[in-house]
Amino acid sequence: MNSTTPHLSPHEDAAERFARRVTARLSEGTADMPYDITERLRASRVQALARRKRVVAVPVRQAAGAAAVLGGKGGAAMLGRGGERGNWWRALVSAIPLTALAVGLVVINMSQDEKGLHEVAEVDAALLTDDLPPSAYSDPGFVQFLKTSAQTPNR
Repeated sequence: MNSTTPHLSPHEDAAERFARRVTARLSEGTADMPYDITERLRASRVQALARRKRVVAVPVRQAAGAAAVLGGKGGAAMLGRGGERGNWWRALVSAIPLTALAVGLVVINMSQDEKGLHEVAEVDAALLTDDLPPSAYSDPGFVQFLKTSAQTPNR
């Protein structure tokens, strides 16, 4: 009963399975109907199956350019030759963008580290050249002094 033709594509096979599920569901509902209605439904199904369009596989001619693009097995699109020659060359060429990405990430990381080091060096230079000793910045009284001096207007 479950005979599927082996030459169906996955899309056609899915459509066939859906049609079988719909048919089974419709057949379940006919058990409670009167005989004359079920006979009309059966006749309609037979007519529909007779009129159903069969998909005929038509061979497609490929242009020379299409053959170069569709060189892979199973209809996979790829540029270049479809043969096994030159696999090491394709692997080398495909590694170039990955190498460029890795080099770019390393350069970005180095520039960010250098930028952070310059910022820290500027803060250290400002602390060391200031009139206050570095221990004054950690004194709780100094924080209070900064708060009160910020509230009083300059003369």
